[in-house]
Formats: sequence, structure tokens, C-alpha cells
Amino acid sequence: MVLLHGWPGLPADYDAVLAGLPDVRVIVPDLRGMGAAFDGVVPVEASTAQSHADRVLASLDDAGIGGGVVIAGYDIGSRIAQAALQTDPDRFDGAVLTPAYPGIGDRAASPALASVFWYQHFHREPIAAELIDGDERAVRAYLTYLWHEWRADAAPPPHLDQIVAAYARPGAFAASLQWYVANRGYAAETGPITVPTTMLWPDRDPLFPLEWADNLAQHFTDARLNVVEGCGHFVPVERPDAVIRAIRSALR
Repeated sequence: MVLLHGWPGLPADYDAVLAGLPDVRVIVPDLRGMGAAFDGVVPVEASTAQSHADRVLASLDDAGIGGGVVIAGYDIGSRIAQAALQTDPDRFDGAVLTPAYPGIGDRAASPALASVFWYQHFHREPIAAELIDGDERAVRAYLTYLWHEWRADAAPPPHLDQIVAAYARPGAFAASLQWYVANRGYAAETGPITVPTTMLWPDRDPLFPLEWADNLAQHFTDARLNVVEGCGHFVPVERPDAVIRAIRSALR
């Protein structure tokens, strides 16, 4: 089992999920340039979903894992997982994902969604790093705000201090923003994903309304939509039980 975290997140986003999978071999990689995995400036070309996916696949090769894998991801982790599923579908038996996916197309760029997706445009401007990077107070204020806005119950994550400590190191916040420079929009020119996939779609995610699930069949040949009730954007943290059930089903 491979679990891929989101932004602004860490492998610890899956702590409650891991607690429910004590009998499963699980790999939760640090994504390069994200939080705890910051080790210097990350080039834009190394920050694409495909580059992240290639590193995940290489780590499986290094571990001698050639098949029988189920991969899960939320937020940017979902997009990285999708790239891995496209690149090497025979390695995977199943996938558990959350939005986004290519079927969203350009709807996120609608003027009606400007009050929600403004952060992506902000992250692509140098001023974002100039205002926030290396300033623990600013990092805490900004990330706490996003958690408040994107989570259904507006509560901070249980590991907020760990997240802030990772992203507040000089250069770490700026490095994580390279994702947004390298990955623009949600359209894709690739064919559909053929690996059996469960799409966990939160019913209270302000970023991705449930009606945007309408094009799943065009991008996944074997997809099941599971609506996660009472959940915002941070599915593994808010509803780890839903993630655990989907993983258990995929592992059968």
C-alpha cells in the first residue's frame, strides 16, 4: 500500500489511517520539496506530477516491489498517484483517490470560483514566498487559515505544529510552491486510467463540488464514486474511516 500526502501536508496526514491498517505493508513517502522532504531548491521540472510519480515508482523498484500495489492519494497526492497509474498500470491492483482529476477541465478557472482558487495563482507569484517563507508566524497563520477554510469542521489538524515546523524552515515553503508553478490546470491529454479506482469525493469540499464528478467515466474505465459525507478537503485527516474502508475493499 502506498499513501501519498497533499499540500500543505506530511506523511503524518495518514497517521489515523495507518492505525487502522496494522496488518498491511504500507509505504508513506515524503514528497520531494514538501515539508519534511525539503532539502534545497527544487527545479520546476522536478516538481511536476509526473516527476513525483517517477520517484515513487523508482522507490518501489528499489524495494523490489514490482506488482500487487494499491496506491492512495489526496490533494496533490491524488494527481501524483494518477500519473503513476498512467505510467505503470500493471504494477497496481487498485487505487483510492480524491479529487482532482482531468474531468474537471477548466471549471476551476471559472470567475465564480475565484474566491476559492485564488491561492493557486498567489502561489505562482514570487510575492507568496517573499511574504511567508521562513517566517514561522506567517506560515502558521497562512496554513491555519487554509485548514480552517477547507476542512468541514474548520478545526486545525492534530499535527499542526509538525506541519508548521516542517514548512517554516527557510526555503521550505518556497520549495513547496514549485508544485503550483509546474502543474497548472486539471486537463490531461492522456487516455483513461484502467486500474480499478475508488474515488472518495467529500460532500463539503469547497475546492471540488460534488457535481464535478460527472466526467469520471471518461477518465477511469473502472471507477466507483464514494461520497464521503460531512467531510471537507482533508479526507485522511477528517474521515480516516472512509479511507480505511476503501483501502480494505481495494486490497481484497
